[in-house]
Amino acid sequence: MSVSLDDLELLLDVAALGSFSQAAARRGWSQPQASQRVALLETRLGVKLFSRHRRGAEPTAACMAFLPAARAALDALAEGRERLAGAEGLPRVRVACLPSLAGVVFGPLLAKLAEAPLEIRCDTDHSPQILQQLLGGELDIGFVLQRPAVSGLEMEALCDSPIVAVAAPSHPLAGDGRELPLGRLAEYPLAPQNWGDGAEELVRRLRRLRAPGRPIHLPQPASAARDLALWHGYVAFVPRLAVRQELEWGALRELPLQEPELGRWRLMMAWRGGKRPDAAKTMMLEAARTLADDWR
Repeated sequence: MSVSLDDLELLLDVAALGSFSQAAARRGWSQPQASQRVALLETRLGVKLFSRHRRGAEPTAACMAFLPAARAALDALAEGRERLAGAEGLPRVRVACLPSLAGVVFGPLLAKLAEAPLEIRCDTDHSPQILQQLLGGELDIGFVLQRPAVSGLEMEALCDSPIVAVAAPSHPLAGDGRELPLGRLAEYPLAPQNWGDGAEELVRRLRRLRAPGRPIHLPQPASAARDLALWHGYVAFVPRLAVRQELEWGALRELPLQEPELGRWRLMMAWRGGKRPDAAKTMMLEAARTLADDWR
């Protein structure tokens, strides 16, 4: 059984307008022609799609159940046409990264490739989902936290970023200058970014140093912890890479700690390997490697 896409569009018009004549006029057809085509569609589907009456046409329950599939078919066609139009223009590279790194990765990458002959589509997600999308061909390049090797994917380490404590320049600890024990930090509002198991361990240590009943919040992504430090008097614990620009501009200060290290965030770049060269993807990979040289 074949169903015309024109008939699906007619079906949606009749359902939306409640009138065969109005739907026919929209498409430049006669009312009998529209009515005949819907009747033929009903025969092919084996159900009654509309209840006809003098005031127009009312979709049946069967019609209402079928409408989402009809819309999906037409949307898929429209997306296919859009992809074909894009294929005739510039190549596209689909990239994704962790929400905490969107500002760190996407802005500099797009600035570096502003005049390059390609179009970049950016999205954010968590590392496991990004890897799945790479394997499924939905993405071209992903920026993820260190993961075990995945068959079918190339993975390259870009940056090892230490977890640091930061505060606004006006914070009482920002001008101390001495190495601070964690117990000093525990006297103030705290916001460790929830970067993983290491964050929970840090919270357990801080809680032992903190007065009973005082909360420790774990915001996500890193920009939420950063904003608490920037505007609300918190000490935030975040990967240095996630607040790199704020530290360079002096909007945040890194607090010197007696602790040798609080943890690390290893950023990886992942992509599907292949024998066929892809100039646009290669251009993006090289641009990311250049950025990573500045991050180290």
